[in-house]
Amino acid sequence: MTGTTRSSDGLDIRRRRILYRSWHRGTRELDLLLGRFADAWIGDLIESDLDDLEIMMDLPEPQIFSWLTGQETVPEEYNTPVLRKIIAFHADGATATGLKA
Repeated sequence: MTGTTRSSDGLDIRRRRILYRSWHRGTRELDLLLGRFADAWIGDLIESDLDDLEIMMDLPEPQIFSWLTGQETVPEEYNTPVLRKIIAFHADGATATGLKA
């Protein structure tokens, strides 16, 4: 079981791949952070957000986790609108309700 609450039906192949990768990072903590965000927002992200999300997905897990949890400052080149959306999504308590922030 992945934890996802969203079906990939109706998503293009790129969004399906990102949704899958969001829930299969390797560590459960990061799966929950990225997966819940992807469940809520994958259908609404613009192309530049998808580009940035794909770049972020190729980074080491500890690095992404430390940014999302505020343990480290996000370097300017990775401080993208989609990363700020992920951080805001979780800061607003959206993970508890499963609703969009």
